[in-house]
Amino acid sequence: MASQSGFIVRSQMSTSSSSEKGFSTLSEYMGEGGIGLGDELVVLFEHIQYACKRIAALVASPFNSSLSKQSSFAGGDSGSGRDAPKPLDIVSNEIILSSLKKSGKVAVMASEEDDAPIWINDDGPICGGGIVELDHLPREEKATLNSLQSGAKLVAAGYVLYSSATILCTSFGSGTHAFTLDHSTGDFILTHQDIKIPPRGQIYSVNDARYFDWPEGLRQYIDTVRQGKGRYPKKYSARYICSLVADFHRTLLYGGVAMNPRDHLRLVYEANPLSFLVEQAGGRGSDGKSRILSMKTSQTASKTAFIF
Repeated sequence: MASQSGFIVRSQMSTSSSSEKGFSTLSEYMGEGGIGLGDELVVLFEHIQYACKRIAALVASPFNSSLSKQSSFAGGDSGSGRDAPKPLDIVSNEIILSSLKKSGKVAVMASEEDDAPIWINDDGPICGGGIVELDHLPREEKATLNSLQSGAKLVAAGYVLYSSATILCTSFGSGTHAFTLDHSTGDFILTHQDIKIPPRGQIYSVNDARYFDWPEGLRQYIDTVRQGKGRYPKKYSARYICSLVADFHRTLLYGGVAMNPRDHLRLVYEANPLSFLVEQAGGRGSDGKSRILSMKTSQTASKTAFIF
């Protein structure tokens, strides 16, 4: 699992720059960076940080190969009388869920690893921009309905990139910022403040193997930028590694376009958070026709095409 997204809470940020004091940790940035976050959000992100560090340690572990991606092994018998190790994505999901529960600040968690949204805390204040009063409904229905709030109500989002460096990229509603994990101190350090997507990139990120399945307009666009025709004469080059967070992160920093014309991303907890981040960085998130954050759905598992 390459990302954890959907950190949904209300906040206000000022325009003061924490870079004036040098590099800042995420904890310092939230507490002293002049961004006006409430105590509940700070507590929540401290728990999210801890979960991300645990996952980063698992990814870097020499024993990571035992965390098989083969779902047939998950929760099964290894043949030696012991339970086989769970896949890394399942373990990561459990770590995140545990941290959210311990924070006491979250009402609902939705994830592709779970069959339905999980109702965590009846008193949890942080959920989709505000908990709807649904006390007469079963927990499962309350969890689902709270998760289906429009992406336009998002006030914070984030993802984590686990690679040679562990990078937590987040926005609290005024700019997108990236924090890199310093393994020597265990702190997430502010390394990319107020990211702005370049007005023009030189990279397109899409699965070219499906070229002939694309709409005609998309094929024409890719042909145009690949040949250096159109408004900008420089040719685009392809970069696609089939890791959404990695492709998205590169696009965020260097510009260009990352997309999938098929209904691929889950709107509620993948497309919406990433669209929030890209818009906070000056870009756009669309399904090819409409703004993703304006889209509505009646199912947490519904998917959408995306162009970032």
